[in-house]
Amino acid sequence: VYIIQVSVGSHQWTVKHRYSDFHDLHEKLVSEKKIDKNLLPPKKIIGKNSKSLVEKRQKELEVYLQTLLVKFPVAAPKVLSHFLHFHLYVS
Repeated sequence: VYIIQVSVGSHQWTVKHRYSDFHDLHEKLVSEKKIDKNLLPPKKIIGKNSKSLVEKRQKELEVYLQTLLVKFPVAAPKVLSHFLHFHLYVS
């Protein structure tokens, strides 16, 4: 499980997602918003639980989310907003 710290203005909250959740999000964004399908870090099979791999993937997933938010500066797509729980914290 990856823990995501989200900050919007003075609001801050934590979201937790598994890699499979990122993959599902990415598939939707690729089909709906034409996001580059290679943007999401690949799923690794061998040594997937090694600490160094988990830390590396965590950094790559952070870059992935930051890239998505830069791509949609005015309004995040509904699927991304839901993934980050914007609907629960930002009105």
